[in-house]
Amino acid sequence: MTDLARARAAEAAQAPAIDAVGLVKQYGGRGGVVDAVRGVDLRVEAGEVFGFLGPNGAGKSTTVRMLTTLLSITSGSASVAGVDVSANPDAARRKMGVALQEAGLDPRQTGRELLILQGRLFNFSMSQAKDRAQELLELVELTDAADRRIKGYSGGMKRRLDLASALVHEPEVLFLDEPTTGLDPASRLTVWDEVRRINERGTTVFLTTQYLEEADQLCGRLAIIDGGLIVREGTPIELKRELRERLGLASDPTLDDVFLDATGRTRIAGDVREVSA
Repeated sequence: MTDLARARAAEAAQAPAIDAVGLVKQYGGRGGVVDAVRGVDLRVEAGEVFGFLGPNGAGKSTTVRMLTTLLSITSGSASVAGVDVSANPDAARRKMGVALQEAGLDPRQTGRELLILQGRLFNFSMSQAKDRAQELLELVELTDAADRRIKGYSGGMKRRLDLASALVHEPEVLFLDEPTTGLDPASRLTVWDEVRRINERGTTVFLTTQYLEEADQLCGRLAIIDGGLIVREGTPIELKRELRERLGLASDPTLDDVFLDATGRTRIAGDVREVSA
C-alpha cells in the first residue's frame, strides 16, 4: 500500500468519502412538479469501489450530477471528501475527479499534451505537469501511445486516457459514469484493471454502470436506485444471499436476478445488460 493509500485509509475512520442525506431533486413543468430523486441517503467509505445501479429514468444520473456539482440540490445535503457540494462547490470539485460517459478529449492533441494541459489548469508548474503526465501515462499503460494524436486512439485507449485526465489533481473521490459502455470485451477488461489499480492507490471510486457483471467484479458494495429511491443496498454477496434465502432458491442467484427483483423489471432489452468478458 502506498503512503497516499495509507493516509486515505486512515481518514476513513473520520469521515465518509461521500455522504448524502435526504437528497431530493425536483423539476417544474407544465404538468406540475416532477420528483426525479425523492430522498436518497448514501454513505460511501473512503477506499471503497461503490457501484450505483438503476434502470433508465430511475434517478441514477440525476443523483450523480448533484454529487458532482453539475446540478443544484432541491433539498437534502451532500458532501464529497468532507466538503459540502452546495455550500462550497469549487472546493468540492478539487476533491473529486469525474469521467463522464462521453470522454471530453480533443482529438487534435496527443495524450501527453492533454494531460500536461490538465495539470497546468490545476496550477501545476510545467515541470510538475510533465512529471504528473508521465506518471499517469504509466498508470494507464499508454506510454507507447503518449505522443500520438488522440484521434488515432481506439475506444479503449480513449477511456483509459479519460481516466488519467480525471486523476491529474489526485482526487480523493473518482466518479465514473458507465466507463465501459460501447467497448469490446478485451478493452472492458483493461478498463476494469485500471479501476482496480486506481483504487489500490487510495482513490475512492463511485461507479455507475448498467453492466451487472461489471458491478459484481469491481464493487465492494452497491446500491440500486429505482423511482428516485434506493431500493436495495449491500455487498454483491449479501444481496444474492438475501434473495436466495427469501425466495428459497436451490442455487445462488446472479446480480442480474437481484436487480430484476429489486426493480420489478423483466429481461427486456434496455432494462438490464449482462456482459461476459
